Amino acid sequence: MKVLLVEDEVNVASFIQRGLSEAGYEVTVAMDGILGYSIASEHEFAIILLDIMLPGMNGLDICRKLREANVNAPILMLTALGSTENVVTGLDSGADDYLVKPFKFAELQARIRSLTRRNFSAMEKPDILSIDDLQVDANAKTVQRGGKTISLTATEYRLLEFMLKNQRKVLSRMEILEHVWGIDFNMGTNVVDVYVNYLRKKLDKGNSSALIHTVIGMGYILKETHSNENSN
Repeated sequence: MKVLLVEDEVNVASFIQRGLSEAGYEVTVAMDGILGYSIASEHEFAIILLDIMLPGMNGLDICRKLREANVNAPILMLTALGSTENVVTGLDSGADDYLVKPFKFAELQARIRSLTRRNFSAMEKPDILSIDDLQVDANAKTVQRGGKTISLTATEYRLLEFMLKNQRKVLSRMEILEHVWGIDFNMGTNVVDVYVNYLRKKLDKGNSSALIHTVIGMGYILKETHSNENSN
């Protein structure tokens, strides 16, 4: 399995490369952001391990540019910046998971196994997710409603994909936090409500029927709006 490690700290890079190589992974190392982005965009990897504080180009910018270029390999952020705000920023840039330094090598291996397994399972599932006149191409990461393309951020896309996979089911804010942001605790913020509102506005613009509905006291549901229903 091919792994790209983008890390400028020599000791950390050597530690990770040695451990993964001994575990049977084929590891490519880039010591700066520009080289890391170049390698990631030109070659296929099962997973990308990406530091944030890098010379040349930081990890957040690399992540955004890779997602814009439709590079869909799982990205695991490795960083000493472990606050909730930093975690959300990293995930919002398009990362799939976040590991705070220092970490145990066994934990790194577990995250890699989880992300690559999840990505492999996703590749086996149907490429097109749909409800009503909304269609999402899970491979190309494109969204259309009524034949018109809708531009979403990485976080908005993950939110929509999660809701589509659980359409017609009420999803609590904690469920959404855990599956979209990878956070299994209440951050004490309204980040879910904010992003649901962002997504709802984009999906409903120019359309007469709403798809995302608020279930008061419970959460949100993605479902068709029938003629006798009003959106919330």
